[in-house]
Amino acid sequence: MDDAHSDHSPSRVRNLISKKKPTYPVSDFLAEYLTRYNRLHDAGVRYSNLLRYDNAVALYDEHGNDTLWSTVFYGPAEMQEIHDHLRLTYALLKSDGDFSTVEHLYIERIDLCHYGNTLPFRVRIVNRLNENFDYFYVKRVDANRVYGLELEHILSPNRINYFISGQSLIEEHIIGVPGDQFMREYMPENRFDQVRLAKEFVKFNELCFVRLLGDMHSGNFVIDITPDFEKMQYRMRPLDFDQQSHHWRKQVYFPQFYPQNNAIIALGMEFMGPKTVDQYQREERALIAGRLRVSHGRYSALMDVMREDLIAPTDHVQRLGQQLTEHYDDRTFAVCDTMGELVWASLDRLLQRTEPASAGLLTNPAPTEDPMR
Repeated sequence: MDDAHSDHSPSRVRNLISKKKPTYPVSDFLAEYLTRYNRLHDAGVRYSNLLRYDNAVALYDEHGNDTLWSTVFYGPAEMQEIHDHLRLTYALLKSDGDFSTVEHLYIERIDLCHYGNTLPFRVRIVNRLNENFDYFYVKRVDANRVYGLELEHILSPNRINYFISGQSLIEEHIIGVPGDQFMREYMPENRFDQVRLAKEFVKFNELCFVRLLGDMHSGNFVIDITPDFEKMQYRMRPLDFDQQSHHWRKQVYFPQFYPQNNAIIALGMEFMGPKTVDQYQREERALIAGRLRVSHGRYSALMDVMREDLIAPTDHVQRLGQQLTEHYDDRTFAVCDTMGELVWASLDRLLQRTEPASAGLLTNPAPTEDPMR
């Protein structure tokens, strides 16, 4: 295992991350929205506190592969204070601050990811009464990510539990098999499950594009596997929301254009005709529209803030707006001034029309180049 000054050293990580997407602050108007929905807390651990580690070792999986995470360690004088703050943070996340629910829990491990855009910490917390464990994450605040989490909470069937404390973002663990691991180890072998998996990808592709959630390659989503009385049910859930409405290239918002997803894309091309793909796209649009109507008040409040916020360069907005104008043959997108306006125009169009938004899965060859590059 490597020490803190090896290839996993903090200085090397800062050099790598400097070339990635910049973070955007939470505006006063977004903070007001978050306060309204109990997403802001004064208490809890701060990301800066966790940076005070004095040693780190690379974390390997059970097969000996580097996970790109390192387990960090703190000096005796700081460790107890940090662990107490982490337990309080978990109480705020899971039980609205009721500290009695975490008195029997302890912090087993704190890991730092060197690959994520915001260099997140992952905390493993264990119940000493039965050794059951859970994870949660401490990250630096980024407005793109916050909007992504809120849109996921409103538009998808998934409820997202998170809060902000100062300049720190606290997120619960999203359960599922990471997409890249799933494609290596869990790809279904029978036709029935393959069709179900391809169906879920079609719906996931549609949802990501209409809400402009980008960078959904296999390393940025998980697959939740649920045994049914007949075969399996699959559901894809995004993990990384940093590219919510930021990039200028339209293809970034289509999971179907990432070569890392080709194993699942190939199933759709093999088992689904255009009529079936169209059916699943329309079904997903109807579900999104239904959730928008049910959550209309919250969605409207979010859009009032997001449409005024600056979470991408003006050039990105203009270039993406022009591409969406050509994609939909709709001039509405050409006059949008912010990424929030582009999201609003896309979802407003969904409420008014049933036509699928995403590109044909069956007419495009398997991708060979990452659209983020």
